[in-house]
Order: sequence, then structure tokens, then C-alpha cells
Amino acid sequence: MANATAAGHALRALTHLASRAEPIPAAHLARALGLPRSSTYHLLAVLVEHGYAVHYEDERTYGIGAAVHELGAGYQRQDPLQRLARPLVERLVDSTTHNAHLAVLSGRDVLYVIEERAAGRPSLVTDVGVRLPATVTASGLAMLAALPRRQVTALYPSAAVMVSDGPATPSALRRQLVDVRARGYAVEEGSVSPELSSVASAVLDRDGHPVAAVAITFRHDEVDEGSLARLAQAARRTAELVTGRL
Repeated sequence: MANATAAGHALRALTHLASRAEPIPAAHLARALGLPRSSTYHLLAVLVEHGYAVHYEDERTYGIGAAVHELGAGYQRQDPLQRLARPLVERLVDSTTHNAHLAVLSGRDVLYVIEERAAGRPSLVTDVGVRLPATVTASGLAMLAALPRRQVTALYPSAAVMVSDGPATPSALRRQLVDVRARGYAVEEGSVSPELSSVASAVLDRDGHPVAAVAITFRHDEVDEGSLARLAQAARRTAELVTGRL
């Protein structure tokens, strides 16, 4: 139990150091963690020894070490989100017989990381690696709706950053996101490709932050209101399953 407590303190220390724009004094970290200074210095010494923290002696401050970067690089190399989500997206395609994909938010864009296509369905522009403006896609709207309002405002401070085919002003975007939250999923009709529509639901991390979105794309002349609701529910259920695996 003592080892588990020490590990918890170390993780909290790393998280706090990573959240700061600049290195901080040990006393600052001790206050933030609610630990005695002696315990904090011992903790920092261990982190420095293993490369997870750096001691800037002249400044009497501590910052994140290179080993933390290696952890992040290892996470990226293993593609955990894609590995966890791909089987679920494949099942979604099998059960709905429609194209489905997984996208992540990257600034004001969405980046497509999984694309699964159903036999006989139309080809899409959303290949893996493609970026599209978040406000014109169901995936983007689903993720934006799950962000805190202040973060949406920071991304879209004025009409100058809005794109064609999406909401023209930040206030119009906010109204659209209210609708997304009320429905529980996002809808896009013809904004990305003529004659095609999509429904999407956000994948959340343990803190409730959107890390991705699951979407289904279909010809809108083939799907009535009842079928659309069922597809939206299928996308939402898959997003919840991915959330549960993170």
C-alpha cells in the first residue's frame, strides 16, 4: 500500500509539472500536492534520477524530463485508440451495413484515423489521414459539443475563423452545439459530400473530455427518420463501448 501511495504521489507530481508553462520551485509543487517539503524533495530526487524530471539548479526549479517524452512517444507508437476502436467500428459496419469511421479533433479540424467501408456503399472523402473543418462534419460537431464552452470560444473567437458550409458565426455554432447536446448525437447533411449524411457521437476519456468521435455515413435519400435514429443510437453505443475501453 505504501508503494501504491508513493506511485500515486509521483504520478500527481508529473501531472502537475506537465500542466505548468514553465518549471516550478519544489515548494510550489509541495503546496499543490499537499505534501511536506521533505517528502516532495525526495519524490523529485527519484524522478530526476530516472529522467522524468529535470532540476534547474540555477533557477531552483523543476520541470518535465525527457523520459516523459519517451512515454508519450511510446503511446503514439502503439496507437492505443485505433487498436481499441477498430474492432468496434468494424462491428458497427457489419451491423448497420453502412460506412463508419473514427476521427479525432486537431485544432479546428478533424483528422480521420479509422475508415471502414461497407460493401456496395459509396466511396468517401474521409480516408485515413484526411483533415476536414470540424464545424462541417458530424464527428467534429459531436466532439465540440462535448467540450467546455470556454474552450469552444477559444477555438472560434470570431466569424473570421469560421468556414463555408458550416455555421457562419460563433453564436450560430453555439446554438448548433446546444442541439447536438440535446439530441445526444450530431448530424451532418451534405456538408462534406453531396447526397451523403452522417451521424456521430463523441468518445470520452475518464475525465469526460472528447478524444474521438464515431460516425456513420449514408445516402440521405435511403434513410428515413426512424432509420436515422437507429443509426445514431448505433454510433452512440459504439462510442460508449470505445469510451469503456480507454
